[in-house]
Amino acid sequence: MRNPLSVAVVGATGAVGNEFLRLFETRNLPISNLRLLASERSAGKTLKFKGADLTVEEARPDSFEGVDLAFFSAGASRSKALAPYAVASGALVVDNSSAFRMDPSVPLVVPEINAETVLPNSRLIAVPNCTAIILTMAIHPLRKLGQIRRLIVSTYQSASGGGAAMMRLLEEETAAVLQGGEPPASKLNTRYAFNLFSHNTPVGPDGANEEESKVVLETRKILGMPELGVNVTCVRVPVLRAHSESVTVEFGGPAPDLEEVREALEAAEGVRVIDDRERNRFPTPLDASGQGDVLAGRIRHDPSNPNALCLFIAGDQLLKGAALNAVQIAESILARTPALVGK
Repeated sequence: MRNPLSVAVVGATGAVGNEFLRLFETRNLPISNLRLLASERSAGKTLKFKGADLTVEEARPDSFEGVDLAFFSAGASRSKALAPYAVASGALVVDNSSAFRMDPSVPLVVPEINAETVLPNSRLIAVPNCTAIILTMAIHPLRKLGQIRRLIVSTYQSASGGGAAMMRLLEEETAAVLQGGEPPASKLNTRYAFNLFSHNTPVGPDGANEEESKVVLETRKILGMPELGVNVTCVRVPVLRAHSESVTVEFGGPAPDLEEVREALEAAEGVRVIDDRERNRFPTPLDASGQGDVLAGRIRHDPSNPNALCLFIAGDQLLKGAALNAVQIAESILARTPALVGK
């Protein structure tokens, strides 16, 4: 039994931060001391952990003295500013932001897929983009059935991907519209309630928005397939929590038998098949919300391409897409390479 750890959470008051606290309790992470860190405006708030009120402190460069394990979920700029100080203080950092994901020296980890990329000298591990995690969890089990050449993905991304503020915006807009009023002003360039729109990240010169580019690059890195063809269209939908994705998987030869596909998905850790054609019962965001599995269904061949098959998948963006994946990374390291964590 390893010694309890001193743990810090940067971004403790956000939507992902709240999930960290819940997971620490339900998964019994060995914590002796928990330090909750956030922005200056959130300092002084209290959050409950194991029945006790813990005070949130401002995240500063000197906040990590004595910390063994630091979880970051406060955005890329805060991670870039503070993660180096946490590492220098001796902490192992698991970062949920995009700050370090494509750094060749930083492992980009989904434990069920590539836990072995965490090396003995790794002090900083990146959690992938939520959409890429959900996608690769469903794609990885299929690789043993044949060479995958290309993925075509359309996403249906929930408000939780934009954090607690976007979830509140969707709730407030929906209430206003239902009451016949005008939705509150927001930073979005369109109404959110009863609408859907291209993911609200900047569009580059190639026509892809930032979210789409992240999914392409990170999927290749997670799977270790730098030449994999990936075409993604990311769309925000008026769902509070859990992302869904429609996926076409193209193989280098004839697509595998559908029963083999089902068996591979059912055998995969962290994947649950919901694929009942008779009852028209397939994955939904409501099914995915609040639990850790990636749900897979609508398993069928592509009638336009004998080498392709189609899936519909859903996963909780705040859990497997963020906090749960980060905690699983820590658990994997504690099990495989415990010397990486602690002094």
